[in-house]
Amino acid sequence: TPTTCVSCHLTKFNATTTPNHVTAKYPTDCKICHTNTAWVPSTFNHTTGTVFPLTGAHTTVACASCHTNGYAGGTPTACVSCHQTKFNATTNPNHITAKFSTDCKTCHTTTAWIPSSFNHNTATTFPITGAHIGVSCISCHATSYVGTPATCVGCHLNDFNSTLSPNHVSAKFPTDCKLCHTESAWNTATFNHNTTTSFPLTGAHIGVACISCHSTGYNGISIECMSCHINNYNATTIPTHQAAHFSTDCKTCHTTTAWIPSSFNHNTATTFPLAGAHIRVSCISCHTTGYIGISTECASCHITQYNSTINPSHITAKYPTDCKICHTVTSWAPSTFNHNTTAFPLTGAHLSVDCISCHKTGYTGGTPATCLGCHTPAFNTVTNPNHVTAKFSTDCKSCHTTNAWKPSSFNHNTATTFPLSGAHIGVECISCHSVGYAGIPTTCVSCHQNNYTATTNPGHVAANFSTDCKICHDVNAWNPATFNHTTGTTFPLTGSHIGVSCISCHGSGYVGISTACVSCHLPEFNSTTNPSHVSAKFPNNCELCHTVTVWTTTTYNHDAQYFPIYSGNHSGQWANCATCHTNASNFAIFDCLSCHEHSKTLMDAAHKGRSGYAYNSINCLSCHPKGKN
Repeated sequence: TPTTCVSCHLTKFNATTTPNHVTAKYPTDCKICHTNTAWVPSTFNHTTGTVFPLTGAHTTVACASCHTNGYAGGTPTACVSCHQTKFNATTNPNHITAKFSTDCKTCHTTTAWIPSSFNHNTATTFPITGAHIGVSCISCHATSYVGTPATCVGCHLNDFNSTLSPNHVSAKFPTDCKLCHTESAWNTATFNHNTTTSFPLTGAHIGVACISCHSTGYNGISIECMSCHINNYNATTIPTHQAAHFSTDCKTCHTTTAWIPSSFNHNTATTFPLAGAHIRVSCISCHTTGYIGISTECASCHITQYNSTINPSHITAKYPTDCKICHTVTSWAPSTFNHNTTAFPLTGAHLSVDCISCHKTGYTGGTPATCLGCHTPAFNTVTNPNHVTAKFSTDCKSCHTTNAWKPSSFNHNTATTFPLSGAHIGVECISCHSVGYAGIPTTCVSCHQNNYTATTNPGHVAANFSTDCKICHDVNAWNPATFNHTTGTTFPLTGSHIGVSCISCHGSGYVGISTACVSCHLPEFNSTTNPSHVSAKFPNNCELCHTVTVWTTTTYNHDAQYFPIYSGNHSGQWANCATCHTNASNFAIFDCLSCHEHSKTLMDAAHKGRSGYAYNSINCLSCHPKGKN
């Protein structure tokens, strides 16, 4: 059984006459307009059911008016498909003659064909303003409404050609009318030279007729002053601009207010401000060859003064030609040269020296700034001390000042890394500087080797003493020595060590000596018999039992360090070490069981079940470290 509507409802479809479905060629898909509730009324909605919503006057139009060929698709949605007749019949304006677009909605709405809804301001790129508002469309659109030019001259060429004040054609005015005119009216022109061009009119330019400058037209006109004022430039004789080779850039000296007086300011317009005596000089004095490329060097004008000066003679002395080093713009004489502004300030005795004394070869560089450059004779002739023999530094200022060669200002304490103090103060220089003054060692032994070698109490050489003398001596005197064993070594002398002669410990020298007691006290260690340290295999770390005060008595504390025999149960129960230490050759062996009446049977019974129990002295001590039950 078919499921399409028309398979059952074809009779209704054929019988319906309002509208006639067959004649109107309605589609046979009934559910487009009907529901299964009832055949009438129809539920068709043109706005939601098609791509062409019905608005305005379209809502009251009979369906057949547009659907003349049926409803089964193909009905055009373009306005002109229904409204071609109106388009063709409209004469105000004539749409066909004016070649209007056939897209009716550009100017009309669905509400009514008239009035038109066209808005030139929003629908085009040419808004209608000013005098354009009242103009009939045909005035601009005489030939068409498509491709109508938006340029002013497109409509106003006649106005442009007929204007005589000024004559736009003769003056070659640009055809962009809006440069000078507005849409309000052709007259008056609104052209503003100051804002519209790159040449604002100021001063005397304001009242000049346009044709004065624009004699050849209004396009490509030069804005250079000379383009209009060449006659003024050529005719000027105070000074003669041509002869003086003045710049043709008139604004350098003149303003737009007037050609005369000139506004030129040498101080602001050039890199050479006029000051002092230069102010009163006539221009031609310096600008004899013109006003372009003139040197600003003093000598370019003052070479005559330079050559003729004889006190001192600038040429002979080879003075630099940069006059401003010594002179000012106020006057040539007196000279203002200040030697202190150079790299070599004059101080002390240098102030009164004649310039030629140092500048024998001239003043243009090459004059040495070192002391020796002038004072070599003084250096070579000095004999107390002889600078050459002693190989003194040639840097004279190390010992002398500019005030005088004598006395010398040398200070050994500040000028060297070896300050003189104590007995060194009164020593003659040559005593230490016998081989010169450069690279002299500052170690004591470099001068005091003889003292070191000759000393016999103790003999420094035999004892292998360090050659760093300051360990034991100071700069005040060789004797007495200032050596302090306590502060100068890692082995302070205390107790019985204080009175011992150095050689007792330092028999083999003073370098690398062991600080271990046994290194000196091995004989005592070996000879001790109560107990015998050797046989008992005592450690040779003597300070465990002895002090630096005396070898006997021993300071060993058996109670605190090992096992209480002077206190507790064992006090007074022994006669000597051998009582417990039954092996005289090894004190690590001891015997508890020889003194205690502990039978093995009793001890085994008493310790029954005790972990680690064994009937021997070592186990006794492990459980009874303090000798208590």
